[in-house]
Parts: sequence; structure tokens; C-alpha cells
Amino acid sequence: MTDFVNMANTSLGKTAVLMGGDSAEREVSLMSGHGVLAALQSQGVDVQAFDPAERPLHQLKDQGFARVFIALHGRHGEDGTVQGALELMGIPYTGSGVMASAIAMDKVMTKRVWLAEGLPTPRWCWLPPGEQGRERLLKVPDELGLPLIVKPPREGSSIGVTKVQGYSQMQDAAALATRYDPDLLCEQFIDGIELTCPVLGQGAQAQALPVVRIDAPDGNYDMHHKYYSDDTGYRCPSGLSAEVEAEVQRITLAAYRALGCRGWGRADLMLSLQDGCAYLLEMNTSPGMTGHSLVPMSARAAGIGYEQLCLQLLAMATLDSAR
Repeated sequence: MTDFVNMANTSLGKTAVLMGGDSAEREVSLMSGHGVLAALQSQGVDVQAFDPAERPLHQLKDQGFARVFIALHGRHGEDGTVQGALELMGIPYTGSGVMASAIAMDKVMTKRVWLAEGLPTPRWCWLPPGEQGRERLLKVPDELGLPLIVKPPREGSSIGVTKVQGYSQMQDAAALATRYDPDLLCEQFIDGIELTCPVLGQGAQAQALPVVRIDAPDGNYDMHHKYYSDDTGYRCPSGLSAEVEAEVQRITLAAYRALGCRGWGRADLMLSLQDGCAYLLEMNTSPGMTGHSLVPMSARAAGIGYEQLCLQLLAMATLDSAR
């Protein structure tokens, strides 16, 4: 049986795991990539690591790679750019296509799509470079209330994010966020339970996996607590009522489909303690696959092991042009 499985997995062809890259999430991407690489190797896949920060992408075509597992995070990895390059080379890849990747990476555009579809997301305001003066910044707490969140709209892993408690913190929060993005996204703070919900598949066949509840120290789920600390608690099963869990999965699936995602993704949400509603924060189209990552945790609760998950994602690799 093992030989048969290995033969089937070899038929997937020569595979590259894209990892590393040049984004602010490079180190996390390397952790994800090495995990995926080891999992696919253990299943008999002809697979190699490929770091776009160290090798030109055209080598994927020159060296005869048949498909790509994208384990890149952040800019130039999940924002549609590498997806576009793979489209031009005709190499199938995991995850969402060019348009869905680009929209999901931009939290402002994501919110616009979700609001057009009637999906719940915290109140927000977008401040381009010409609208970030002191007077404008000090009006934001009046519009959104305190506390509030200030973040770069095109980064992930909580990079550049500040929870603003008072007017005097607005300028420092803006300065931090604009180190990573010229624009600012200011967002209503939802006091509640932090949740995440992965999705596998595409279109009507897409399925939401079990919801994960996140219990971060002092509610601070930053990059350190996401990837490097053992202090963060995770619950999967989430402990939510069956009705609330189903509603979170419903909203997540609707958000995933509205953006045109495929392959896999993971929505981050807040369950408000004030009104009991779930609010969508963002959609990740190239989620982490590290030892602390949430998609493998949820998949395990659904009976899908890490190696099986990696194989399933690789088997779904495709091109926009093949849809």
C-alpha cells in the first residue's frame, strides 16, 4: 500500500515549495515551507525548496517544475504577484488566484467587497498619505470610539498593528503602521472572543473546517504570540454553541466565496461580547503551516493529518486559466 501511495504522489510531478521571499513575514514563511517540504517528502513527492529571494522565478520553468506549493506569506507571496508570474509560466499553484489573492491581501478592498455582500465587518476608515495629519488622526477616535485598531492594510501576522487606547497614541500608531504601508486602516475595536475558521475547496464545494478559539495573553495576539510563544491557548473544538459555530462557518464560507478564493484560506473573526455577533477581520489566502499554525490544528480536529492536508492542497493546485 505504501509503495502504491508513493507512486501516486510521484505522479504529482516535480514540485517546488516556495518559501522565504522578501516580505516582512520571511522567517514565518521559512518555518511554514520547511514543514510542508518535510511532509511532502515523507509522502514520496518529488519536492524541492525554492526561495524567490535567492533564485529567479523563471528557474521554475527552466528546471521543469510541474506544480508549486506556495508557502510564502505577505507581499510578493500572497498578494497576486507570484500567482501572476506562475500564470504566465503555466505552472499550477496552490491557493487562490491572482484577483482573489490581491483583494484579500488588501484589507480595505476586502472590506469593500464584504460590505457590498452584506457581510459583517468592524466599522473602519481608510487614510491615504494625504490624510494623515495630526488634526485628521485626532478625529478618528470620535468616529470609531476608543479603543480602536490602527494597522497597515496590506500586511499580515499583526505586523505594524497598534491597539490605541487614547488620542495621544494616534500619531505613534500611525507612524508604526506607515513603516509598512503608505496607507492607514483604522478599525473599530471589537471586545470579544478571537476566532479563526479555515476553508478547503472552491465554490459550492468549499467546506469550512472546525472553528478555533484563540486565548492570547491579555488579548494580545501579536507575531510573537502567534509563532514563537507557548503562552497562547487554542481551543479546537472551540467550545462555542453548535449554533454559533455554524454561524461563524457560514459567514466564513460566504466571505471566502465573495472574494473568489480557492484551494484553501482562513478567516479571522471577532465574536462580540456586546451583541453576540461575529465580525470578519481578514481573509488569509496563504495561511501559516508552522507548529503553531491554526489550519493544521483545525484540520486535525476534522480528521485530516498534516501530511494528508499538504497532499490535498498540492493536488488542488491549478491555474486561473484552467478554471
